[in-house]
Amino acid sequence: MPYIDSHCHINFKDLAADIEGVLQRMQQNDVTSALCVSVNLEDFPEVLELAVAHTNVYASVGVHPDYEAVEEPTVERLVELADHPRVIAIGETGLDYYRLTGDLEWQRARFRNHIRAAKQCRKPLIIHTRSASEDTLRIMEEEDACVVGGVMHCFTESWEVARAALDMGFYISFSGIVTFKSAKELKEVARQVPIDRMLIETDSPYLAPVPFRGKVNQPAYVRHVAEEIAQLRGISAAEVGDATSANFSRLFRV
Repeated sequence: MPYIDSHCHINFKDLAADIEGVLQRMQQNDVTSALCVSVNLEDFPEVLELAVAHTNVYASVGVHPDYEAVEEPTVERLVELADHPRVIAIGETGLDYYRLTGDLEWQRARFRNHIRAAKQCRKPLIIHTRSASEDTLRIMEEEDACVVGGVMHCFTESWEVARAALDMGFYISFSGIVTFKSAKELKEVARQVPIDRMLIETDSPYLAPVPFRGKVNQPAYVRHVAEEIAQLRGISAAEVGDATSANFSRLFRV
């Protein structure tokens, strides 16, 4: 039963310091591949270096909506950096109104640049949305994000938001949050999302699933996300692993 971690940050110091151990524990837990996701352009070389050095690690390029005081990604710059066979996606990008306040038009402009870059280089999007689902979906629609598709990563929104994203051709990815006892609404979404449009992820080093909640997360733990979804849907973890791995390969063309 293979698993793929569709979203992690193994270049972050908690995991990068023991990268061989991280990869070994992936193998021990039947996690065949991981997508290391970029959050700013300054650290993108680290992300790409991991993907070049390890055949089962892939890279994305993008700037997280929460990051201020960083190089602002132009369409041209994103397209240039995405022109590498190990870079399989644009992002993570999107909108996050949870921590930042004031005029966030710069976030929306940055999001639009990522969508335009994705359309230009024909690579799917990795979209982050928090406390901003209405604007996220509106911009996705206005910019025709459906042309390239992608994934709504670390999904925590309602079924209505999931359905709107699915209607635009996007996949829904579940993280360790789905294992939390308090995530009742999210568990219901995990029951409803079509199995052929679902991905699983860790978002490590954050959001470790039960039974590791509160500890440093790692790609090896993505199997616990699969096991929770399997239990919710009344199917085997192997079925979840096989389906989400096939979905990953189809979406990111690997």
